[in-house]
Amino acid sequence: MDSNAFFVPLQFKIDLFRDLEMLLNRRFELILLSSVRRELEKIATEGSPRMRRMGAFALKLAEKCKYVEVKSSRKAVDDVIFEVADKWKMPVFTNDSQLRKRLRDISVPVIYVRQKSRLEIEGMIQSHV
Repeated sequence: MDSNAFFVPLQFKIDLFRDLEMLLNRRFELILLSSVRRELEKIATEGSPRMRRMGAFALKLAEKCKYVEVKSSRKAVDDVIFEVADKWKMPVFTNDSQLRKRLRDISVPVIYVRQKSRLEIEGMIQSHV
């Protein structure tokens, strides 16, 4: 998940976990990359009052995810997400159109909000047995 995915419940009134379960029709574990958490922490402490509230909510939601430390060496967060997704070939939840395109170019499935009301997926998710 990229940072904007954590704002989906507030922005679009979508129940993230229920809707992902319905969309994917399988058990899943959401991954929180360390660089995404740092970005959420920055929003929660340095943003406007509204963004700080949204950041605090996002951090609470992020507690339900599996935390994964990644070496980012000052790379942009989207670059880190892209590299991890390419290596793991795991779907990414993002509404960022540029990141979505980059991920599609390397055949990584992308979950996003469609018509401000539901989740949709581009690409095929491989079964890992």
